[in-house]
Amino acid sequence: MTGFYGWPSVSDRHLSWQLLRILASESQQPWICIGDYNEILYSTEMSGGSRPQWQMNQFRDAVDDYGLRDMSFEGYSFTYDNGQIGDDNRQGRIDRAMVTNEWAELFPYSKLIHLDREWSDHGPIKVVLDARSQSNRTKRRIFRFEQIWVGEDGCEEAIQLAWDKGDFNLIEALGNCEAELTRWKGVSIGKVMRDLLKKRRRLQVLNEGARTDQLVQERRKLVTEIAQLLKQEEVFWK
Repeated sequence: MTGFYGWPSVSDRHLSWQLLRILASESQQPWICIGDYNEILYSTEMSGGSRPQWQMNQFRDAVDDYGLRDMSFEGYSFTYDNGQIGDDNRQGRIDRAMVTNEWAELFPYSKLIHLDREWSDHGPIKVVLDARSQSNRTKRRIFRFEQIWVGEDGCEEAIQLAWDKGDFNLIEALGNCEAELTRWKGVSIGKVMRDLLKKRRRLQVLNEGARTDQLVQERRKLVTEIAQLLKQEEVFWK
């Protein structure tokens, strides 16, 4: 597996394809090359503006020379957005995964996922080697009390409720506290996750829609709110 970054300057772009040829020729093993190529293969992979045909041809020639295959994807068509408004907006699919036929045969159920863009002008891409084996199973975590919980609504009440249960016994009281705080954390993280899901759905709409000044401002506000929720989520799951 190789992480790839193509030269951003058009005048140096030929160096990207020289490097790709060198990398592809160095091994006969199954190979995946993933990253930001800073180029598109076809004009349909760009929204706004235009791309000289010779630039795309050079990229396609390098891919064809070594029989590389463009990995199919799920998600929004474009992985890059320059963040500009209206007619100045440019989007493109410049992040991708190229694989050899041997790699594709080794991982027949693999897929590439275009994730939603948040802070960066690029959306992250994710390779799943076997989409059939994805599982939501989680292992039980060791309980730890986090100081930041003290400032959250309901934390003090959960501790008081646990402490008031049964006859006073320190070991029993601590066990009750763990149980009540775990229950409280589940309810609290549930709200955070619901808010996060709602905001990410809206972000997805904004990422794929038109670019007006109002929508750009809404997106910036939304990304900040998502970052705050992610921080809360991280604290809860420590």
